[in-house]
Amino acid sequence: MLSIEEIKLLIDKLEKVKKEDLQELIDSNLKILKDIRSAVDATNDEEIDRLDKTAAWFREDADQKKTRPVTDELLFHMIRTKIFQFANTPLQNSLEIGPGHGMFSLEFRAWAKNFYLDIHPHFEKHVRNKFKSVGQKDGQLNPDRHVTFYTTRKTDCSNIPQHSVNFIFSWDVFVFFTQNHIQHYLHDIKRVLVPGGHVFIQYANCHYDFDLSQAKRGYWNYNTQTEMERIINEEGYEIVEMNQFRPGANYAIFRKPGKVNPVVTKISEITLD
Repeated sequence: MLSIEEIKLLIDKLEKVKKEDLQELIDSNLKILKDIRSAVDATNDEEIDRLDKTAAWFREDADQKKTRPVTDELLFHMIRTKIFQFANTPLQNSLEIGPGHGMFSLEFRAWAKNFYLDIHPHFEKHVRNKFKSVGQKDGQLNPDRHVTFYTTRKTDCSNIPQHSVNFIFSWDVFVFFTQNHIQHYLHDIKRVLVPGGHVFIQYANCHYDFDLSQAKRGYWNYNTQTEMERIINEEGYEIVEMNQFRPGANYAIFRKPGKVNPVVTKISEITLD
């Protein structure tokens, strides 16, 4: 029996291969598949709440990853290198969504002020401790000055001032969100981004077997590059780059239109198969 993830993937494929001689067959099968998708997909808030992970789930998942991290040394280096492309001056601010235990949180110390947004207050001490441990060595990093931590429910970032952030980053977070949840998040963070500000997030691309298997077992939520492009464009962003470091490490970089942000980034041509 086909899973909903496989049905969605089949719809994507059929929509891309339309040809005149196959049109009738494709259209009839697409209608059947779309009717099935509509019947079982997340079409209201109650269903979205069921599919979205809870705060307790995220805490337990993050705690398990302390001993089983999702990034090895090489992948961490590639992500960090990409982050550093956006560090322009110490007068800018950053926002990390879902820092968890702070795997990447220290990589934003080049920014003047660092906002951290997570679904569980448990993670604040871990992020602050990262800055404390480094600050004790060099005497420069003060977590009270560098770290502002807020908790969120769903996509709320109303505590963060408008047009106060130049760069937003998130890894191992948006792969767990439904497409509706992602779209609401991208809509809400537009308010805090300066015009021209960049966003760099990981997402699930179920056109690849690894991502699809994660969605089929209920760990990640189903998504594809096609749908991410649609969401990003519908929310009025400009796509800069959509690529992957390796299977399961797909990312999107996009920017809010405008010229306030001085950072200019180029599409990377280096990936790891």
